Amino acid sequence: MKHTTLPLLAALLLSPLAALHAAESKAGAAAAVADIARAQTHERRTHAPSVADYPSIQEAIRANPGRMVYVPAGDYEISGKIHIGRQGGGLFGPGRIRQNNPGHPILVVEGATGVQFRDLTLMRPEGKTDTLTEGVLAINCRNLVLENLRVLDNRTRTAAIELRDCYASQIRNCLVQNYQCVSADDRTSEKDNAGYAFKCLIGTGITLKDCRGTLIQGNRVIEQHLFPTPEAKKTFHLGDFTKKNRVKGRFAKQEDWDRDYTDNWHQATGIHVACPTTTDFTQVLGNYVENSGQGFDIHADHVIVAQNIVKDTMAGMKAMHGSRNVLIVGNQFSQNDLWSILLQPGAASHAASPAQGSKLATEANADGGSIVANNIISDFGYGRCHWMRAGDAHGIPIRFEAGQTENNPPLTDVIVQGNLVHNSGRDGVLMDGAVKVLPPRYTYAVHVATEGYAPPKGLHFSNNLLHPGTKGISNVDLKP
Repeated sequence: MKHTTLPLLAALLLSPLAALHAAESKAGAAAAVADIARAQTHERRTHAPSVADYPSIQEAIRANPGRMVYVPAGDYEISGKIHIGRQGGGLFGPGRIRQNNPGHPILVVEGATGVQFRDLTLMRPEGKTDTLTEGVLAINCRNLVLENLRVLDNRTRTAAIELRDCYASQIRNCLVQNYQCVSADDRTSEKDNAGYAFKCLIGTGITLKDCRGTLIQGNRVIEQHLFPTPEAKKTFHLGDFTKKNRVKGRFAKQEDWDRDYTDNWHQATGIHVACPTTTDFTQVLGNYVENSGQGFDIHADHVIVAQNIVKDTMAGMKAMHGSRNVLIVGNQFSQNDLWSILLQPGAASHAASPAQGSKLATEANADGGSIVANNIISDFGYGRCHWMRAGDAHGIPIRFEAGQTENNPPLTDVIVQGNLVHNSGRDGVLMDGAVKVLPPRYTYAVHVATEGYAPPKGLHFSNNLLHPGTKGISNVDLKP
């Protein structure tokens, strides 16, 4: 017994001291890691030119073509755009760049390859937030990287971040906050063909135009300044016509035309993938959009929309105007009020046409060949926009619609599987301190157009769990 007890007793007596040494060892290891991180940061700063050594950020870029320039912590006031051209390079660091001129973007990069902007805060100060320009604008670039940027209070009818004619570019882990403004949406042209202009909430967080091979991943697009409330409608006269043609446009509802008002005034969009005949191969992955007119507006081919969260928007997402081979999978749509997922041929959709005389042959710009799978739609009708469209027959979570014009080919060949439309009201909703079981705030879980220009065809449904709306699961039988 003595031979076994003494070592055990010694171990017990020594254990507090051993624990102390272990804690000191762990603390030392953590300090060593922190020292290494600081040394690496210092090394990076030491070898990278710093804007602190130049009269301005633009001078630092000009003096270091093709190099990454460090922006130390602190505020940097500018009154003109920061521009990077073919010399390449980029900016990185914890600094905060404040654009005091509403007439200029904050950053512009044109015709460059491999430019990077990382970790910066880009903003407009109070009193200078409303602008007609973008926060970040990239034109004709290759391999552009925008990572961990914070684009704040760039309130514009265009976009906080916009890429045009770019290839193999990435927008990752950025925060776009307070990007919407009050403006007029003019639909009086023959192309828009509504015949009126109206006051609205408008603006886009991230926009792609004529881009190929783009990654949009892990971004947060959040509006916390403007909300679609009755007070905002009254204050800004939202929905009121500001201009009206002599003849009603084909896309105008007669009710709106007669009353000089449309309730379609929440026009802001979180992420817009535009230009369906040129924008191609886009990944929209793991983003979060909150408080917008619509989460995603897709007008493009070969798009993956996956593992995103769209919360508290009038509409979750739509793919139209010639969106082909779109994969919509594994997303969460919560508190949408008009729809969560909509696929429809838009006015820009058209069939292929051969060459005739001086007119060149045209490839088809059709919708379909897509998959809608494993998405969850919850709390439908419980968003901020519900008061605007309460009782609207179009309040339906999943919609497959007919074309807008006689020239539109139908939406064709869509697989719809494994989706859940969850009627949250049946589980009980907390209202005024009491739990109430409420009917669904949608008429059907799914609507498939059966009339109009070119109704959809070739829809295949399987393994979906669709809680019925006030009129049932769907207006038609959902055939496998």
